[in-house]
Amino acid sequence: MKYKHVILIGIDGAGNFYRNTSAKAIRKMFSEGAGTDRCLTVYPTESAQCWGSMLTGIYPEKHEMTMESTETTSYQKRDEYPTIYRIIRDAIPDAVIGSFSHWNTVNTRIADDGIGITKETGQDPPLADMICEYIEKEKPTFLFIQFDSIDDAGHGYGYNTPKYLEQLDIVDGYVGRIRDAVARAGIEDDTLVIATADHGGIGGGHGGNSPEEMTVFFVAVGKTVNRGAEIKLEVKDIPAVVAYALGIGTDRNWDAKLPDNLFIK
Repeated sequence: MKYKHVILIGIDGAGNFYRNTSAKAIRKMFSEGAGTDRCLTVYPTESAQCWGSMLTGIYPEKHEMTMESTETTSYQKRDEYPTIYRIIRDAIPDAVIGSFSHWNTVNTRIADDGIGITKETGQDPPLADMICEYIEKEKPTFLFIQFDSIDDAGHGYGYNTPKYLEQLDIVDGYVGRIRDAVARAGIEDDTLVIATADHGGIGGGHGGNSPEEMTVFFVAVGKTVNRGAEIKLEVKDIPAVVAYALGIGTDRNWDAKLPDNLFIK
């Protein structure tokens, strides 16, 4: 394995608006790693479609998850298009896998049941505490994190507004705390940390195909990351990044592709 641990931090509704605030932790990741402010998400820019693609490596027309379907129905295409959780479990039977999400749908409808995933749901502040404790105690092979309060601020105050950016800085602080927990756990040298978003927003909503909604940031930090490189990728490619980092194969049905210059090979 190239890395023993991968931590994927997803910030719902963050787009690439970190550029308009201090975002010290995200900016530090860019200075220490590689990424882009022009990562494309999927259309429509709704959470079910976007997180669905990020966790399955395929476009929405294949995974067929929608906001409406995930209210009542678990992901139905998991045999044909397995999640990254399943890919990791099959490749690394003793992997420690976690899914910590403010938006409970990730855990109840997308993340597989019965394969030993530790699932936790909560508001962002206590969730951040649980995440840091989990990292230090369990040293997970793969941990997916979803923070949701920025998207709430976007809907409540408008995206890219002062109140929204204030909340973005708060969640950025959680990103910093997570990296500190990785260091305290003694696994920093063997961990790839990724931070990204599912979609952005415009006005008080999202779902369309405007640049403000479709364009998100992506940044990765790790020992083999091609530091300072400008990366070209889409949200649906992230499972390929995770699989490569852990030294396991991707699914042949995935649309996900590994970015050419993210890692030093």
